[in-house]
Amino acid sequence: MNIEEFREYCLSIKGSSESLPFLGHNVLVFKVMGKMFTYIPLEPKDGVFKADLKCDPERSTELREKYEGITETDFKTPLWNLVTLESDVPDELIRELIRHSVDEVIKKLPKKKREEYRGL
Repeated sequence: MNIEEFREYCLSIKGSSESLPFLGHNVLVFKVMGKMFTYIPLEPKDGVFKADLKCDPERSTELREKYEGITETDFKTPLWNLVTLESDVPDELIRELIRHSVDEVIKKLPKKKREEYRGL
């Protein structure tokens, strides 16, 4: 999956929005219900694009062991994974991880906000 396909898929998520909120940094941020579910620098690092995605900590460990293209983020937390686009990570898995990231955001919202999201 390239960065354009990544962006298109993120924007296809119900209620998603994109922004460039960090002044002086070209980082594209995707949110649902005002909460970030992924972000990606608009300039490749070492020739590749890498996106940060929220993830269940137990699943993060499994994914990092299975795919070279899934590593820990600079924050060193199992709550986020750094996913290298155009790597050994299949496109369908990247799409599934985007959906999973959105689910992780939604499940932590207050009940009223979760219901509001379901009603979109």
